[in-house]
Amino acid sequence: MRDWTENKAHSSWQIFKIMAEFVQGFETLAKVGPCISVFGSARTKPDNKYYKLAFEISKKLAEAGFGIITGGGPGIMEAANKGASTAAGKSVGLNISLPFEQTSNAFIDADKSMDFDYFFVRKVMFTKYAQGFVMMPGGWGTMDEFFEVATLIQTRKFLQAPMICVGTAYWKGLFSWMRETMYEGEHNLSEGDLDLIKLFDTADEVVAYISEFYKNNKLQPNF
Repeated sequence: MRDWTENKAHSSWQIFKIMAEFVQGFETLAKVGPCISVFGSARTKPDNKYYKLAFEISKKLAEAGFGIITGGGPGIMEAANKGASTAAGKSVGLNISLPFEQTSNAFIDADKSMDFDYFFVRKVMFTKYAQGFVMMPGGWGTMDEFFEVATLIQTRKFLQAPMICVGTAYWKGLFSWMRETMYEGEHNLSEGDLDLIKLFDTADEVVAYISEFYKNNKLQPNF
């Protein structure tokens, strides 16, 4: 019983840590301007085709005037930050404290590197200020972010924004399952839900789609 009481007191103090992370994130990202969040595996090596593609996409997006937001780590995140940095674009890293795997990459702007203890705070930062979402191949973390963003767009909890998966070969199995089982088989999706997510294979397709989207939509925070 004593341990439970002590834990309750600790939980109360956690509120201030959570508030501090929100304040830091809001104050930093509100100044950055329009950005695209790029998600993908921390385990992807520099010689991998998706690393190279994430670099190219982010470089071209930066040249088009968008900042790049990543999880701040290695792999796809490093490639995206490197692409933004190479194009002299704004490069944001939202690092998370983990017992393994996660260290900040060297291509994040010094004034735009943030560290988080709480995944849910970090995910708010990924979504509030992003004008689009690029999903590169990844693991469970990327899948978590994929379905989180898809849910927010589908339920209109924030303004509509481009959501793009890159790599047909990687994503086609998931898309087939969502269409054949979730939508056609069990009717757990509505008509048009899957149309909210685009599937492309090249940097030019990604940049063209996002640029075209914002010819008719405002650049502004999502909520």
